[in-house]
Amino acid sequence: MKTKRCSLNLIHENNFHESKQLYLNDQVRFYLGGIITDEKSLKNKFSTMLDDSKNNDSKYWIVRLLGKNEFIGLISFDKHHDGINVEISYQFLPKFWGKGLAEETLKTMIEYAFGEFGINKLVAETQTANIKSCKLLEKLGITVEERLIRFDAEQFIYSIQKH
Repeated sequence: MKTKRCSLNLIHENNFHESKQLYLNDQVRFYLGGIITDEKSLKNKFSTMLDDSKNNDSKYWIVRLLGKNEFIGLISFDKHHDGINVEISYQFLPKFWGKGLAEETLKTMIEYAFGEFGINKLVAETQTANIKSCKLLEKLGITVEERLIRFDAEQFIYSIQKH
């Protein structure tokens, strides 16, 4: 899958060291429970992503800059905590923040979710304190459906429905 500036490919065994960068970055993980430095935990998390991508409810994509093939981040569809809805999640390396790449790729992934993936509703959950993520989701037309406390922090549950 491609956007104007990015390519998105399903996660593969060869992507461990790239995806590891996200889990070791304190800026990326600030609102996501903190960094994960234990190698065994990282390998287990990665193995779970690979296994989950083999079923129809979860998919993980590696995002790269077109042309340079440089690793940017990760986007996923996974079961939300409610056990009902599919959640779209994203993590991008900080050097790619503020360039519109997350907006571009998320827009493409939302269209894919409602088209080829056959989803009628997507949710996204983020801490209310994560202002940049909240603004990004709202810019994409995703609206706040619920406010709750989870992981000892106030969260917004955003949603968007297929038109």
